[in-house]
Amino acid sequence: MNRAIFFDRDGVLNVDVDYLYEVETFSWVDGAREAIKLCNDKGCPAIVITNQSGVARGFFTEDDVKILHNFMNDELKKIGAYIDAFYYCPHHPKGIVPPYNTICDCRKPAPGMILQACRDFNIDVKNSFMIGDRQRDIECGINAGCRESFLFDGKGNLFDLVKKILEK
Repeated sequence: MNRAIFFDRDGVLNVDVDYLYEVETFSWVDGAREAIKLCNDKGCPAIVITNQSGVARGFFTEDDVKILHNFMNDELKKIGAYIDAFYYCPHHPKGIVPPYNTICDCRKPAPGMILQACRDFNIDVKNSFMIGDRQRDIECGINAGCRESFLFDGKGNLFDLVKKILEK
């Protein structure tokens, strides 16, 4: 079984902009691209786990989310890197767009996205890590059974944190 690093997206890999969906407003956090490349080089899947309630709120569509994720991987290809998979939750119980205006098991802090990734990639969750910028990300990692979850405020260099994690 593989170990993996699960990354929240907004505030961890990219600068947090409210309801980001346009590539024009996307910018990487310091060390994010290099952190993903390090995961790739070490054979450790790099998987994005992100709440995207803007879909349920009617701010953007699932296609917009997928376009942004494809853009991220296209940018990573320039340095020989890639994100293995993107899992996102489009739901929110107070959303206005059916069928997304619901309670689900994938919205963090629920562990649904991590558990699905573990099934899809044969990942040993007990030997894997979650990196997030909010308490709900940390709780998601705990709820899924990750070995450890790390709070990253986006102010440091993500590469340095990932390097320490991969040395464990």
